Amino acid sequence: MPRRRPGRPRRGDQRPTRDLVLAAATALFAERGFDAVGLRDVAAAAGVDVATVAHHTGTKAELYDACFAQVFTAEREVLVAAGERARAALAAGRGEALRALHDLVDVFVDFLEDRPETTALWLRRWLEPHRHADLDQRYAAPLYALVEELLAAAAADGALVEPAPHVTVRSLVWAVHGHVVALAAQDGSGARERREFRAFVHRFLDGLYPPAAP
Repeated sequence: MPRRRPGRPRRGDQRPTRDLVLAAATALFAERGFDAVGLRDVAAAAGVDVATVAHHTGTKAELYDACFAQVFTAEREVLVAAGERARAALAAGRGEALRALHDLVDVFVDFLEDRPETTALWLRRWLEPHRHADLDQRYAAPLYALVEELLAAAAADGALVEPAPHVTVRSLVWAVHGHVVALAAQDGSGARERREFRAFVHRFLDGLYPPAAP
């Protein structure tokens, strides 16, 4: 059997080497946290040597950052598109504004349900809130701000009353992360949990933004 050349990923996975390294590192950091993962662990999981990991991502700290950057890029892509659709509906009154917010939250829930390692990665980071805090500023705050601006715009248009959009957004984000953790702890598909949580979030939004008093 021919020996695999150094730096080449295992046969059978055609993804670029950097993508393989980032996928392996994200899974490991999500499972163990920053301190318990070494570049050799990532190399073994990706099927490459340590030099290849360092070549594609640099130091462990740079690799950690790259994992969050990749997650952020994927999340931003779906949220920006959903946010643009929502912004077009916000000025049409409470009913349209709420439907737009339902759709936006559904997009976020779908994203995290499909990528539970994203939740695990962030939860590991938040266990040490003062360490690597710059990651929040680069890879969480811009997405929070996107939704906060939508809520503020809807309030300015009179579609709904929202005195503290930053609190609302962070509360919803934590609720969705908690839902993903609950799914991970279940056996089976969690189909009922998924339906019930989606219904809860919609009820939450409807209750948070009731019709104006006559």
